[in-house]
Amino acid sequence: MQPLSPTTLLIISQPNTPGCSPIKGTTAEMNTIWKLMGKEGSRSLCLEGEVATVSRVQLEMRSHPLIHFACHASQDVENPLSSGFFLHDGRLELAEIMKQNITNCELAFLSACQTSTGDEKLSDEAVHLAAGMLAVGYRGVIATMWSIKDKYGPEVAESFYTDLRQQETASGQVRIDSANASRSLYHAIQTIRQQVGDTGQGLLTWVPYVHFGY
Repeated sequence: MQPLSPTTLLIISQPNTPGCSPIKGTTAEMNTIWKLMGKEGSRSLCLEGEVATVSRVQLEMRSHPLIHFACHASQDVENPLSSGFFLHDGRLELAEIMKQNITNCELAFLSACQTSTGDEKLSDEAVHLAAGMLAVGYRGVIATMWSIKDKYGPEVAESFYTDLRQQETASGQVRIDSANASRSLYHAIQTIRQQVGDTGQGLLTWVPYVHFGY
């Protein structure tokens, strides 16, 4: 079996998850990423709304080494493996992701609230979703330390993936590794920081984003 192209990105968007508050910006975020990463031959895929079911996302994660979640998420401090992402028909928990034995994991972008928030009673590594995705096998994970503003999610994603696209190999494939992802996140955050500044509200916009991995 030939190794998967590193440009195979799975984008999950949940603007109106049943039982959760709407996050309309996820559609704009998905469309922005698709314009940058979904070019012909990339084998990238968007799943939004009712087609983004737990079983479908689990299946597609096996063949897409890059994944971008734009949805609600939750962390279970008492049982970290029950932490997960809210999809159309339920929550995709870390325990279920781990059972998939996914190979070719490269990068997970968790554009959801508080995906790297720890707990004062436990070490961060034992609790948050970002650490869980590293445990699954992803080499790099981008996550947030607290709630992020829906308005700026698409802008951060656009800046991040625009910078990432510029790091193509001679064959036209995007080179994905921890160094490139962290650099592209830094570029995205600096772009947003120039817009909103270092006021109290500005800090709440760009400080939450963090990169984990190597």
